[in-house]
Formats: sequence, structure tokens, C-alpha cells
Amino acid sequence: MSRRPYVRELSKTGWWLQQPRYIRYMMREISALFIGIYVLVLIVGLFQLSRGEAAYEAFLESATGPAGLAFAVIAMVFAIYHSYTWFQVTPQAMPLTFRGKRIPGAFIIAAHWLGFLLVSAALWLLVGS
Repeated sequence: MSRRPYVRELSKTGWWLQQPRYIRYMMREISALFIGIYVLVLIVGLFQLSRGEAAYEAFLESATGPAGLAFAVIAMVFAIYHSYTWFQVTPQAMPLTFRGKRIPGAFIIAAHWLGFLLVSAALWLLVGS
């Protein structure tokens, strides 16, 4: 037996670039960061709304500017990707049974997308965009 065991060289920063599944995993984690930042922007908007009409109008002006809209689009793309990846792993994270039989994963995924679309449509109708 060797006194110096083999230690595999592993990049400290680029390890996730080695395999496509690691890249997808890291993109999902990065998407959570953008969603969190967007939530903070919404909280700032609520705070500005509590400060009065002028403060809220200034917030809306900055949020509807080119940088604000670009960030909103990027956050939306990441939110859709995050939802997609979560819905894909839901059958493994939440296996369901009905009358002693396991529900197929495709049905669970489809039910999640249907619920997502129904809630989105209801909110869209409620807001009246």
C-alpha cells in the first residue's frame, strides 16, 4: 500500500463546467439568486409605496427604465427555468400514490404545469393586463 494516496486534481472554480448536469445544477442555483434579487426589488417598491406617491412614482420610473426592464426580463427567464427544473424533479422529491399505486411522474409534472398556468391566468385576469 502506498503512503501517498492518489488525490484527483479538481478545479476550485470550474469544477461545474466538466459535465452538463453540473452546469444545469449551477444554472438552477444562479436562477434562485436572480429571483431573490427581484423579490428584494418588489419589497423596495412596497416600501416606496408606503412613503408616498412621489417616492413610488420615482421607483416606477426606475423600474420601467431600460435597466429595470432588462433585469425583469432576465429574472423572468430565470424564474421560468427554475420552475421548469423544479417541476422536472418533483416526482422524485414528492412521489405520490393513489389507491396503492404510484402515480406516473409525467402526470405529476403535467399537473404542476397545469396549476402554474391556471394560477398565472387567474392573476393575469385579476390584474387586468
